Amino acid sequence: MLTRIILSSNEALPAIGLGTWQTFDVDASRYASLKDVLETMHKAGGRLIDSSPMYGHAEEVVGNVTASMDEQNDFFYATKVWTQGADAGKKQIQNSYRLMKREAMDLVQIHNLLDWQTHLPYLRKLKDEGKLRYTGITHYQDSSHETIASVIRKEPVDFVQFNYSVLSRHAEKFLLPLCAEQGVATLINRPFGEGSLFRKVANKPMPSWAADYGIDNWGAYFLKFILSHPAVTCVIPATGNVHHAAQNLQAGTGSLPDQDTRQKMAAYIEGL
Repeated sequence: MLTRIILSSNEALPAIGLGTWQTFDVDASRYASLKDVLETMHKAGGRLIDSSPMYGHAEEVVGNVTASMDEQNDFFYATKVWTQGADAGKKQIQNSYRLMKREAMDLVQIHNLLDWQTHLPYLRKLKDEGKLRYTGITHYQDSSHETIASVIRKEPVDFVQFNYSVLSRHAEKFLLPLCAEQGVATLINRPFGEGSLFRKVANKPMPSWAADYGIDNWGAYFLKFILSHPAVTCVIPATGNVHHAAQNLQAGTGSLPDQDTRQKMAAYIEGL
């Protein structure tokens, strides 16, 4: 598995992680299949699991499923705070630790920048106390990129999570280069455009030259495009399907497209 460096610490992080939006908001009848997904990710070298209080039961499901695994402490646990007010934020973060069964969390992010000025000092306090390893902020829309940029220009954070894909390239204009300049690691959400990219390529042929990069499925195509940007640290596609997870993880191995091939990949999808 390809790794990228978390710029604030020089820790290596596997480049393909796992999102949990919708896919982990399930009842106990799905635990076995989700355990298969996590075991597949672990065997492939992946570590990061990203969740949020916004995602229904996902945090609790992550905690319950990983607690049944021998590899429980091998994962990189990331969640978010998604509320307003200092007291509400503290309570929500404490509840996330409880649900995910963590005494210390790897990463807590401020979800969609909600009341970030209030929550960031508390995240730093947790970090100083050894209860949190990394701080971050998130959003999922192009319109948020300017605000994200303004925050990281004036506030030290370890991670920024935002949207980026082969057909949603706004982040290339200034946000990805700024993160590299400021020493901020990046998590990429919406890598498949919430499924719209798969709908676009349905029943369409894979270009023959994709095989040169070990790409034999569309998920790997989309993810390798993202990973080929040097400022991307980790991509977090969400899935509860072990077959799809294996295909996604494939993108973290082998060679990555160069700049000319990146443009060819984007042009091919745009032309469909």
